[in-house]
Amino acid sequence: MYDAIVIGVGGMGSATACHLARRGARVLALEQFDIPHDLGSSHGISRIIRLAYWEHRDYVPLVRRAYELWRELEIAAGERLLVVTGCVDAGDPTSPNIVGVREACRRFQLAHEELDSAALTAKFPGYRLPSDVVAILQPDGGFLLPERCVVAHVEAAQRAGADVRAREPVLGWDVQSDHVRVRTNRQTYAGARLVVTAGAWTTSIATHTLGLLTPERQVMLWSQPRVPEYFQVGNFPVFYIRVAEGGFYGFPIHGVPGMKIGKYHHRGGIVDPDTMDRQAHLDDEEVLREGLRRYFPDADGPTLGMKTCLFTNTRDEHFIIDLLEHDPRVAIAAGFSGHGFKFCSVVGEILADLALDGGTRHDISLFSMNRFVAS
Repeated sequence: MYDAIVIGVGGMGSATACHLARRGARVLALEQFDIPHDLGSSHGISRIIRLAYWEHRDYVPLVRRAYELWRELEIAAGERLLVVTGCVDAGDPTSPNIVGVREACRRFQLAHEELDSAALTAKFPGYRLPSDVVAILQPDGGFLLPERCVVAHVEAAQRAGADVRAREPVLGWDVQSDHVRVRTNRQTYAGARLVVTAGAWTTSIATHTLGLLTPERQVMLWSQPRVPEYFQVGNFPVFYIRVAEGGFYGFPIHGVPGMKIGKYHHRGGIVDPDTMDRQAHLDDEEVLREGLRRYFPDADGPTLGMKTCLFTNTRDEHFIIDLLEHDPRVAIAAGFSGHGFKFCSVVGEILADLALDGGTRHDISLFSMNRFVAS
């Protein structure tokens, strides 16, 4: 019998398997697709990491720990997984991201610089934001390489003795008197604890989350800049800008040709992860071209690539990280709402704590599943 079984080996599950195995647990990690794969939320070459967290103050201590753990994983893997570029948050002076970033920088004494639009363009010519926009540059921001992060966590887990199996979908699980039983398309396994990190498939694996999670189709675009030097690492920080059209995010050229841009809640709509349209289309491109033309015109060259991915949203866009109330042998981490990947390293540590110790030193009260019952 395993000490813990992890269902889903994307960003969160791979980190969880790694932390469990490093603590001496006998771990089975099950993935229905390949490792890594491009069908969920842990792909696309780059994912933003930032310290100045505007969504809620409770994220900042967690992302500080995440940075430490990513650096430790880099050393173990012998490769670069986190690229520091600086991070720009921009918007109207009263917009939630600007108000929140200012508060985070003040509360946690984070290094930052506040710039108007002209000063931002003078410093980083790729940016051409409206004159009434405020920008806050936080130098510690950057991006992670998600596919490589998943592989690094899996390989570290395997070196520590974890049993990792891909292309093995879970058909169901149930709680027995002294163990949790998990059935796959290949066989049945027993574990003392169960951790569900199944992303957009969480509700099909754990019906306890019915009504709490909304999978949403997202699209990423890589565009050939007209002035490539403006969009190189070192000249172009990652960004989140809140403008009239919505929230755009993006990255410098890295890994594949082109500057990358996406839009939060791209075109809206709930999808089934098993049947969603995984092709990117011209109308998807136009949504992102609008952001390029208006705010990054020197990047508005030919399209070099597009990919779809999934957000799995909660109602308040905060995570779910919790033990099941009626059976604390089962932990669930889900609903990372398009901003979770940067936390994979620390969420893996938290889930290992919950599975092995029944609690964690990290403050995860914000992520209680019961908050939705109360509301």
